[in-house]
This record gives sequence, C-alpha cells and structure tokens, in this order.
Amino acid sequence: MLTDFKSVHFVGIGGSAMASAAVAMHERGFRVTGSDQDVIYPPMSIFLAARGIAAHAGYSESNLSHRPDLVVIGNAISRGNPEAEAVLDRKLRYCSLPELLKECFIHGKRSLVVTGTHGKTTTAALLAWVFESAGHNPSFLIGGIPTNLGQGARFTDSEWFIIEGDEYDTSFFDKRSKFIHYLPEVAIINNLEMDHADIFGSLADIQLSFRRFINLIPRNGLLLANGDEMNLSPLLDVKHCPVKRFGLGEANEIRADGIQLNEGSSCFQIGHSRFQVPLIGELNVRNALAVAACARHCGLTHAQIQLAFATFQSVKRRMDVRGEARGVVVVDDFGHHPTAIRETLRALRVKFPGRRLWGVFEPRSNTTRRNLFQTELVDALERADVIVVAEVARLEQLPPDERLNPEKLMQDLRSTGKPAAYLPTVESIIDHIAEGARPGDVVCVFSNGGFGGIHDRLLARLAA
Repeated sequence: MLTDFKSVHFVGIGGSAMASAAVAMHERGFRVTGSDQDVIYPPMSIFLAARGIAAHAGYSESNLSHRPDLVVIGNAISRGNPEAEAVLDRKLRYCSLPELLKECFIHGKRSLVVTGTHGKTTTAALLAWVFESAGHNPSFLIGGIPTNLGQGARFTDSEWFIIEGDEYDTSFFDKRSKFIHYLPEVAIINNLEMDHADIFGSLADIQLSFRRFINLIPRNGLLLANGDEMNLSPLLDVKHCPVKRFGLGEANEIRADGIQLNEGSSCFQIGHSRFQVPLIGELNVRNALAVAACARHCGLTHAQIQLAFATFQSVKRRMDVRGEARGVVVVDDFGHHPTAIRETLRALRVKFPGRRLWGVFEPRSNTTRRNLFQTELVDALERADVIVVAEVARLEQLPPDERLNPEKLMQDLRSTGKPAAYLPTVESIIDHIAEGARPGDVVCVFSNGGFGGIHDRLLARLAA
C-alpha cells in the first residue's frame, strides 16, 4: 500500500494520534497536509509547526484541491464535514487512521497493544521507552508525546510495534473500536470501566468490544490482564491464548509486592526483582507492573527494564507541573474520568505531602457531560481540599434527563465539608483561584481539552 501513494491529507490532524502519525509519515518522505477545527491546541499545534507541517485552520473542500493520493479521516469527523463530503463525492481514496496503521505499518510486526480505560498513554510510553532503551528501536504510536521519545509516533524497520489501543470507535464509517485493527501479539488490559457514553450504551457493550479484541490474540501470543479488575474477570476465561493476571492482589500470577510510594518515585518487587520508577502513586505502580510483565515475556532482562525505568520522563499532560508562581504550583492533567481524577489526586498527595490541593475540573468529555457519573464525580473530586468545576461543555446538546446536574454536584461536594465553586468562564476561575490561593498550594487542572489556556494564564496572573 505504501508504494502507490505519495501524498496524504489528514482530516482532523490536531488529534494527538493523528498529528503523531502525520509527522511520522512526513519524516518518511510523504507529502503531508492536514486540517482541523478553528483552533488546534498545544501541544499538538506546536508539535506540527516545529516539524514543518502547516495545518489548515477550519475544514474546506479547497483543502483537497491538490487531490491527495490518500485521505485519512479522523474519528472525530462526522458526515456533514465539508472535507469528508468532498472525499465521498469525488471518490477519493480514504481510510481511517487505524486502517492506515494496520495495512501500512503493523502487518508482519510483533504488535504489543496497551488497552484499558485508564493509564494507556503512560503505560504505552513506558513500554516503548523500555524497548528503545534496550536498543530495539521499536515502532510506536502513542496518544500523547512521551518526553523521552519526543514524538507520539515513529515507524521503523524493527520487528516490534508498540501501540496504545483505544476502545473508542474507529470512524464514522467504521464503528468498531480502534484496537480491533492492531493485530495484537501481546495485549495488555489495564482496567475496564464505563466510559464513552456517546458510543457505548452500557458496561456490557464495552466488555463485548474488549471480548472481540481478546479474540484476535494468536495462540502464540499473550493476554496480560489486570487481575484486580472485577469488570475484566468475566472476559478472561479463554482457551485460544495464554492468559496471565497482574496486579496487587494475592491471586495474580504477576504481583507487585513491597510497594513504596515516595514523593519522587514508586518502588515495587516482582519475585526477587526490585523495580523503581520515577512516577508517582499506586496507579503508576500498576502501569509499571504491566510494562515489566510484558517486557520480561518478550525476553528483556530485569537490568534492561530497570535502566529504562530509571530514565523515564513521563508524558506531557500527565501530572505535568506547568510552573510555580507566588509559591503556588500549577499542574496539568488529562484526567477526565472519575477514577482517573481520584487516583491522580491520591498520587498528588504523595508528591506534595501536607500541601493544600485544589482540584479544577472541566466536564468536557462526552461521558462527564452526562449524569452517568453524577455520584462518582463527588467521590473523585472530594479528594481535593478546594474544588472548582467549570461550566459543563455543550450541555444544551444533551437531552435534559441525561445532563450532568452542576447544582446537585455543588450541593453534594459542599456536604462533604469541602469548599466548591461552579464558575462559568476561565476568567472567573482564574480570579477565584488568584484570590483564594496561598503559598504552598497545589492547583491541579483536569481537562481533556485546551481549557482556554488556563494554565499559563493562571501562572501569569499569580505572578502579577
């Protein structure tokens, strides 16, 4: 497939995986163009510009006037998009990003696929760094930018391909989960919870998608599954491939013992092998445990794994300290699911012991805009000392009986004794924090979007 096209246009290039794949193809000599909505948020906008890819701001048929050989259509694109409609009208060759990866880059490789509701990006980045550090020069695609690797995608001649496997649907023309395309030899499933309420009607629907994914693992492959995850247990009684459970519980074949959670690192032991990773909290012990189990299965030694762990620098937007002003630390985190928010706040307690912790949350995802997690968000956010919730994004687009109820959320949070505010604009949130923050505070901002550039604006306001 790679031999019969030279130019590729990415519709929705601002997405982290799309941008990473576009840059990787650009570096292989393809002419790459792309487009996205009116604003492409950092870090992807900076990432694309630094590598010479000019993305069109806004969708238009004119963006296809050069008649690219192939159009890759992102999963955020729907019918009615002018470029998608032009592709169909003109009978241009098109595919989804997962299709492109499978047909052009994964076939014939040893594919290691990292899946689960939480922790995919960090786990996939750590696994890729372990193989890179050991000299294997792996191909990888990760839905973020690992600091060590400098980019989210790279395609090499190595036999290894490490990929973050998302359960979200592939495209408007392929409603299967993305990970169905990734030809897993080893599949890691970190956890399994209800999410993506816009495409999955129930937890059972998500379990069905993961069951289909598991069914693709070959008999000489391996399923590595979180044995502590109750929602995953019903899927693990399979006979077509080996299954190993990892976790903290005694019933797991691969177990993390002797856990130590420190301000700058986490330690654990597998049998007689001791590991230390510069990541914080129990959630990252589980991520590192999965990586160690996978790497050992693939033939890497304890020494190789630990060397990579010791030099790992995490991923942008995962407990990412953006700066400090007036003694207040501002942290950026991609968390948008109640479990991820809760576990990140728990980890920040370890990283910043004894300090007052703010949780600032933008309900922006298609799930957290709904009342599906009305109660779970209370349990998650109350782990902070002071809570701020931004206006629920696009609330008017949802039926009234499906909407997250901000008033009830505030009432329930305040009933825990924690000060909580629901504020309509980024400006009002910045004002609120600037007036209430004191030296020593830690402000963690949770959002899966740009959130109006709140991090830098807050730091500038505090400094002023």
